[in-house]
Amino acid sequence: MSTLELENERPIWRDYLELCKPNVVLVMIVTSAIGMFMAVPGMVPVEILVLGNLGIALSAASAATINHLVDRRIDLKMARTLNRPIAKGRVGTYQALSFSAVLGVLGMGILLNSINALTAWLTLASLLGYAVVYTLFLKRASPQNIVIGGLAGAAPPLLGWTAVTGEVDGYGLLLVLIVFIWTPPHFWALALHRKDEYAKADVPMLPVTHGERYTKLHIVLYTILLIIVTVLPYLTGMSGWLYLLGALVLGGGFLYWAIVLMVSDKPNLGMATFKYSIVYLLALFAIMLVDHYWIVPPVLKVTL
Repeated sequence: MSTLELENERPIWRDYLELCKPNVVLVMIVTSAIGMFMAVPGMVPVEILVLGNLGIALSAASAATINHLVDRRIDLKMARTLNRPIAKGRVGTYQALSFSAVLGVLGMGILLNSINALTAWLTLASLLGYAVVYTLFLKRASPQNIVIGGLAGAAPPLLGWTAVTGEVDGYGLLLVLIVFIWTPPHFWALALHRKDEYAKADVPMLPVTHGERYTKLHIVLYTILLIIVTVLPYLTGMSGWLYLLGALVLGGGFLYWAIVLMVSDKPNLGMATFKYSIVYLLALFAIMLVDHYWIVPPVLKVTL
């Protein structure tokens, strides 16, 4: 059976699910939920927890579909993405636009009607930042694309926070800062692994424009900065000693991988570091959540 016949036999729902980038959206929803739980001393109302994350997820899936559509020509030049539904023609441009529009309208409708306007408009702004500012312009314009564009991907914890409280808070912004600083070393590790593909696709990722050594150094520097930033929740009284211990241990692990990546030329270290960075973020927020509900935070608190 030919490759084309195999592609034609693939259930169409799988193609539309792939357009949503479910793994990326899942990480966003986890961090959004953490923002919700960190915003209150007790349980998050079930309606907000379910509908808030559903609205954010649908909106994120809408932006992800636009990303597939805009990057369809680049995707054909990279092994990681060449089999994507739009790039391969299994989903047409009109179908993708319609699908994105439906997801976006549903997501915004849920947030506006069931959560609050602030969360809805912040969600729209962050996803326009990803789908338009980053995907259409920054990705092709600057090696700092992931640094500047990372702000959009760092927004979910704040969206979760505002979904519960209806206001922007310093602690919510601190969660955003953590994800924002985490994004460059996380993505540059993948970019190192896929350097040749990005070069072939003419995407100015940092390893392509400035070389591997420069990129590895910046991964180490950003990881050190990340460790410093992740101590702030403890210093400001947002979290207690359990979180501090977890942040330092996990940060030490991240720094270990960053240093090994910098001093060694072994293949696949970039991907190993990338995978650890995902575990790092999820574990960091999980420990933060455990600390929030079971550990008494420091008596001294600093209002942000």
